Amino acid sequence: MLSHHQIAAATRIGMLTRERDTVSACAQALDELGRALPLDVATLLSIDPLTGEHIQVAGIGYTAETSQAMAAEFIGTPWYRNVVRQDMPPSISEDADDDPGQRFRHGWFYAERVRPAGLRDAITGALRHDGRLVGLITLSTRHPDAYDTEARRLLASVLPALGALADPTAHTGDLHGLPPEGAASLVADGGSVDLPGRERARVAADEEFQPLLRAFAETGGRRLRLLWPLDGIWYRVSLHRHTTSPGLTGPAEAVLVHETPTELPYGLSPRELEVLTRAATGQTNQAIAQALFLSPRTVHSHIEHLLRKTGAASRAEATALAVRDGLLRPTPDHLGHFVERAGTEGGDRRRASHNLRPSR
Repeated sequence: MLSHHQIAAATRIGMLTRERDTVSACAQALDELGRALPLDVATLLSIDPLTGEHIQVAGIGYTAETSQAMAAEFIGTPWYRNVVRQDMPPSISEDADDDPGQRFRHGWFYAERVRPAGLRDAITGALRHDGRLVGLITLSTRHPDAYDTEARRLLASVLPALGALADPTAHTGDLHGLPPEGAASLVADGGSVDLPGRERARVAADEEFQPLLRAFAETGGRRLRLLWPLDGIWYRVSLHRHTTSPGLTGPAEAVLVHETPTELPYGLSPRELEVLTRAATGQTNQAIAQALFLSPRTVHSHIEHLLRKTGAASRAEATALAVRDGLLRPTPDHLGHFVERAGTEGGDRRRASHNLRPSR
């Protein structure tokens, strides 16, 4: 039966999932386990969602290099598969395999990696979050038969909290203030990562959208808001520059893509949106006409229509509205006019407003 001290430790670990500083919270979680269970060395590993590598987020007595090298070997053993398929973390002293010949103490990993380090008992749990395997935790001690059934139950009780801490995507939406609705994905050079509790962003996989994603990443900007059509549906899209905190797994630089289906605002037509976007870059009617293969008179008509629809009193007011509310469908070449820079949320909006010319 768990002691009051152990129950309190489990409760404190659960509360750590509210912390924004995940690396610090992971270290605190290991400290709490060290006070509740026998512990000489420990490692908390997160799985990089793009590469599949196990990366140490927090450790006691293990360097990150040692822990990660051992994990790379361990995942190729039958004992790793035993850990992953069980809800109750197995230990060396209470191995769950029925065949004694397959027990951990009889294997090469114990003989060559664990015993030479002076460790006589260890317990390993698989960390899951939102139905996905996101990491591992291993506690080890020099005392034999230290991790009995009660110790395994205690570790099992905190595995969900540890999984939330180890998941590098768990707080991505919160960090960028995303609304609760809408699909989202984290996109980097190595691929795309789904976020817990979110559907995958469709636009992130659109081939025509890919150059825009790359162009945004190259600007180093903080955020960009725009409108994008896909399969007959328009989406409000926001792109956020996402930087992984030191010590966490995941791409060092990535783009968070968030989308929600929408109707074109103010009843604008797709062509009027294109004209409005180019007007917001400061292009004249003549330049817009040449770029869109239209006559200047047609562009002038589009400007008049979008002024009436938006209720703007002037071309400058309409384009300022577009920049302010993300009523844009930019090309990669246009992004410099609209990307919000870090620390100056309204800076680029102000600069864009200076570029607006009421040219006819």
